[in-house]
Amino acid sequence: MGAQLRVYKQKISSAQTTKKITKAMELIAASRIQKAMARVRASSPFARAVTRAVSAVATHSNVDHPLTVERETIRRSAVVIFTSDRGLAGAFNSQILREGLQLAQLVREQGKEPVFYLVGRKAVGYFQFRRMESAAEWTGDTDTPHFHTAEEIAATLLDAYNRGGADGGVDEIHLVYNRFVSMMTQSPETVRLLPLEVVEAEETSSAQVYPLYEFEPDAATVLDALLPVYIQSRVFNALLQSSAAKHAATQKAMKSASDNADKLITDYTRLRNNARQAEITQQIAEIVGGADALASGK
Repeated sequence: MGAQLRVYKQKISSAQTTKKITKAMELIAASRIQKAMARVRASSPFARAVTRAVSAVATHSNVDHPLTVERETIRRSAVVIFTSDRGLAGAFNSQILREGLQLAQLVREQGKEPVFYLVGRKAVGYFQFRRMESAAEWTGDTDTPHFHTAEEIAATLLDAYNRGGADGGVDEIHLVYNRFVSMMTQSPETVRLLPLEVVEAEETSSAQVYPLYEFEPDAATVLDALLPVYIQSRVFNALLQSSAAKHAATQKAMKSASDNADKLITDYTRLRNNARQAEITQQIAEIVGGADALASGK
């Protein structure tokens, strides 16, 4: 009985220690969410401005730019998967990896070859464990993304796109990342980055009258300058969205772990009390039995 009590005490102590850790991680994640969302809000005006500028050039000119024209034959499709560098975030990484692999399967069914670009140690570890190949990897900058990481990713993707699938590059690019919806919801998002699709028309009024544009020196040069900036802003936005979603998922997972630790502590405390009561009852029974034996022996 004494051994059973020691076991329950050890389990209670272990659950209490775990609760302290998960509670601290929950508070840290909660503080980081606000910073991550502030960065998302701060980057949005620039992203919208670049989108409007690219939309204006693409709409009001007749230039067939390589980044805006669908290629006749699409041989290879880039799939960029955004995960985190750390775990303890519930289904955050598993759901985005599943989304990316489903997209790759769809690409294969269409007769194209998927080419994976991985962001985050979780994606890299997943592919290494399963001995799956990837074209490029970026790790160590997912908690608080920096713009230079987005520049590196965008430069790599643009270089692969400009080379084309026939020369070992790619013919289209898809981004797969978790979008921050709310503190409780992080939704997997798939966006075709190239060839360019302007998808933010709902942000402008349908009654808005666009002025006539003149492009200096010419529309093609303007597109050459704007499109890399547009790609960088979209990649950076995906990094920021993924970071905010990861912190929200971590907070939710750590809160669930803290609640489970509370439940375990309550359950083990009840079992410890029951075991202690049983031990006391047994000791009283032994004392009474011994006293009766002594009394009957006289």
